[in-house]
Amino acid sequence: MISLVRVDNRLIHGQVVEAWVPRLRATRMVVADDEAFETPLVRAAMALAVPSSVEVRIQPLSAVEYASLLEDKSRTMLLIRDVAAVLAAREKGLRLTHLNLGNIHYAPGRRKVSASVFLSKDELAQLKILAEQGVEIEARGVPTDAPVNLPEMTDRFAKGA
Repeated sequence: MISLVRVDNRLIHGQVVEAWVPRLRATRMVVADDEAFETPLVRAAMALAVPSSVEVRIQPLSAVEYASLLEDKSRTMLLIRDVAAVLAAREKGLRLTHLNLGNIHYAPGRRKVSASVFLSKDELAQLKILAEQGVEIEARGVPTDAPVNLPEMTDRFAKGA
């Protein structure tokens, strides 16, 4: 079972390990990311950051068996680097009802929509497509943060916040 799908530029880091894993009681983390998979040092560092009680899989985005993650009894947190990759994962069989945006860093053309999330016009449009397909979308760095929902993100983007 997938407990949470999270978009986070940093993938596995302190907020994920210290806040989300305990909150979700996750027993497995799956990182669906080509760059992380292709870099042995990154894979090793991510695996070392996670408690030994949590299984860690780092796989290319296209190699993850999304359907089996949904059917499996393990409580899985799925980490994906960016919004476009979520759409690519959906094309490969990912079915989700909830998407958490954790950390998406500033880049030219992006606007701040929450404390730790900056989105471009294209990313916002992609999120709207997901919402139209029934996906609940929120931004929050840790479980104790107040969630920022997609309509509020859209409003903040429009205001240039």
